[in-house]
Amino acid sequence: MTVQPADGFSLAAEFPDPSHDQWQSLVEGVLRRSGKEVTGPAAEEALSTALGDGLTVRPLYTSADTSADPGLPGFAPFTRGSRATGNTTGGWDVRQRHALVDPVRLNEALLGDLENGVTSLWLAVGGPGGVPVSGLARALEGVYLDLAPVALDAGADPAPAVRELLGLYEARGIAKEAARGTLGIDPLGQSARTGTEPELDTAVHWARLCSREYPGLRALAVDALPYHEAGGSAAEELGLSLATGVAYLRALTSAGLSVEEACAQLEFRYAATADQFLTIAKLRAARRLWARVAEVCGAPDAGAQRQHAVTSSVMMTRRDPWVNMLRTTLACLGAGVGGAESVTVLPFDHALGLPDAFARRIARNTSTILMEESHLARVTDPAGGSWYVERLTDELAAAAWAFFQEVERAGGQAAALRSGMVEERLAATWSARSRDLARRKEPVTGVSEFPALDERSVEREPVPAAPSDGGLPRVRRDEAFEALRARSDAHLAATGGRPKVFVAALGPAAVHTARASFAANLFLSGGIEPVHDPVSVDASTAAAAFTASGARIACLCSTDTLYAEQADAVATALRAAGAEQIFLAGRPGEYTGADVHVFAGCDVVAVLSSELDRMGVS
Repeated sequence: MTVQPADGFSLAAEFPDPSHDQWQSLVEGVLRRSGKEVTGPAAEEALSTALGDGLTVRPLYTSADTSADPGLPGFAPFTRGSRATGNTTGGWDVRQRHALVDPVRLNEALLGDLENGVTSLWLAVGGPGGVPVSGLARALEGVYLDLAPVALDAGADPAPAVRELLGLYEARGIAKEAARGTLGIDPLGQSARTGTEPELDTAVHWARLCSREYPGLRALAVDALPYHEAGGSAAEELGLSLATGVAYLRALTSAGLSVEEACAQLEFRYAATADQFLTIAKLRAARRLWARVAEVCGAPDAGAQRQHAVTSSVMMTRRDPWVNMLRTTLACLGAGVGGAESVTVLPFDHALGLPDAFARRIARNTSTILMEESHLARVTDPAGGSWYVERLTDELAAAAWAFFQEVERAGGQAAALRSGMVEERLAATWSARSRDLARRKEPVTGVSEFPALDERSVEREPVPAAPSDGGLPRVRRDEAFEALRARSDAHLAATGGRPKVFVAALGPAAVHTARASFAANLFLSGGIEPVHDPVSVDASTAAAAFTASGARIACLCSTDTLYAEQADAVATALRAAGAEQIFLAGRPGEYTGADVHVFAGCDVVAVLSSELDRMGVS
């Protein structure tokens, strides 16, 4: 776009548009100065980032990266939003999740949230982690049910909770047309969670009732969180949500509802991650794909997908949980910009147990700040028109549709769950991602990168354990490193000290700092405390310094040049002083005197787990 000042003079008149080849040539020069001799397309590939599902983020997008017409907000294919005004009229619905067993405590939490910015309530009812059905009335005491929509999460047997909620509407004189929210019935999602056979008849019954009598209630939830939380990719999450939605459409239309009426009974739930652009693209692609389903079913105008985004529990860490505030902020941003009508921000201490009042406050205020202070809700589809976002939306939609077709060829969602196809596919995806996590190609701040062994632990009331009935697993990005840190904690409790590694840095700080910092960070991620005192050693001082450190292992850190000159002598001195294992920060090369090499891209989890085993740290 050329900017034209008032006098008609173009500010870009003396600056001709650069070509892609010119840009690529400049990239080659930068890479050459960093030691990479690549030319042509390989230069661009060197700056590209691989995502899951075979997608790649390129460093540059231009007008040549056009995509299909996304349409207008509020109109098919609904890529740009299910409503023409988006969230601009009042922002997105701030939906707080609550899982407390005690009705009195739950009531206090609900009223506190509603008084301070929350606009709808997501309640766990029944089961080990929810309020008893008999306590629902007490929990909702003082809540204006005609103003605060309620979303139920009532598990495998939702009927008692649904009857209780509808009874409360009647008892409080709330007109049926004034009731708002979702009953959250999701038999296929429950099947994924528990491994039980889905029961669709109950879902159909309540959907028909809501369609006839409660126009503001949606009976069914298409919850994609079980697939995300089992390690699925964005495309797999979308594909399985489509398969679930189609299964519900078939059941509802077979029971006499029109396609339009059936679509109106569905609310889709997706995970929002700290990759804000992928989250934006995922929500936009989900709407586009569901619009295609509605179109094929003969009701193109019914494909405006209602979306509820929940910040990812997979990305939440138990160590350094304060960083989760940053992760959930990015996820909330992606959800809001992506056009979700309802957004749930999980409290930063979600992975540790039941959140306290402070954590719930921070969670709800995340949405408030983004809407009221950052004004994210003032524009409909603010990412629309971005060549990158539009292209990523297209590519993700294509990958998700292909997987959806696989599930349909396998007999549909229920059959795919029953056969183990879904579990096997998600397990393969998580296995590949776990390798990247173990190699720190996907870093986790505070866990695999920049951990703090002396951080003060955050204690929370534990969440009642849900029974494991053979459903899909729940994974976390931090789980492998958390296991290493737990072993270190146990060793500290038993012996009064953590396992240590002596950082044997060769030469002045200017030459060894980079690798010494890398090595210290690597060992810290496994709970092994680095001792870097003195700052540098040589063959004459290494033995005394190692003995004083109290460590049993050492890691050489310096440049390749100094390794060639000093490493053999220093390693010999360290072994004579009792070093049981010698590590070297750097890839295997001419120097082979170390027992283990650690370098960027090595399997950190395997290296540290093996070392803790060897040291007897269980």
